[in-house]
Amino acid sequence: MVRKQIYLEREQDEQIKRRAAEAGVSEAEIIRQMVGRCLDTPAVVPPGDDAWERELRFIDSLIAQGPVPGKRTWKREDLYDR
Repeated sequence: MVRKQIYLEREQDEQIKRRAAEAGVSEAEIIRQMVGRCLDTPAVVPPGDDAWERELRFIDSLIAQGPVPGKRTWKREDLYDR
C-alpha cells in the first residue's frame, strides 16, 4: 500500500467516521472502497467520444416518427394502486 495525505471538508470527515463506525471498519478502508468505486466508473467522457451526439440523433429520429397511434389504456392514478 501507498500512504497518502489528503485534505477533506469537515462534513466529509464526519461522514467517513460515521460510515466506518457503522461498518465496523477503519476510516482508511472506507476511503479505499470509495476511491475504488470512483475509479471503476469513469466520471468523465473521454475526448472524442460522441455518445451524446448519437443519443441526440436517436431522440430526433423518435420525434420525427410523430405521435404513436392509439390512446393509452391507463390513468396516472392506476400507477399508485399497487
